[in-house]
Amino acid sequence: MKRLIIFLFLIIMESPSFAVLPNEILKNPELETRARSISQNLRCLVCQNQSIDDSDASLAKDLRVIVRERLTAGDSDEQVFNYVVARYGNFVLLQPPVQSDTMILWAAPFILMVVALGLAINYLRKQPTMDEET
Repeated sequence: MKRLIIFLFLIIMESPSFAVLPNEILKNPELETRARSISQNLRCLVCQNQSIDDSDASLAKDLRVIVRERLTAGDSDEQVFNYVVARYGNFVLLQPPVQSDTMILWAAPFILMVVALGLAINYLRKQPTMDEET
């Protein structure tokens, strides 16, 4: 019985949780679909690796409300993105554009890979060979 309770608890914990509260959902299904699409592409500034659609943080809730207010006011998706980026910067985008100020975000993984490869090659060269050991 104890194992069953633990199993059910783990199943419940693994189920996806949606952070959008019922009072945030727009009555117009088309606008709500657009809002969800936009929210899935905006980064939670508190969680940093989660979209505002998935985050329970209060700032993410505020951003979801802003997105829905802008859509209700008649803004296009691009206008909503521009409004949020103007307010919070490119960091709020889950996929920031390649620009001079975001170049380090795009280049860092490649730089780290080259450095790691160089360190590995250097380490392997310093290892004694079979001839040197005997």
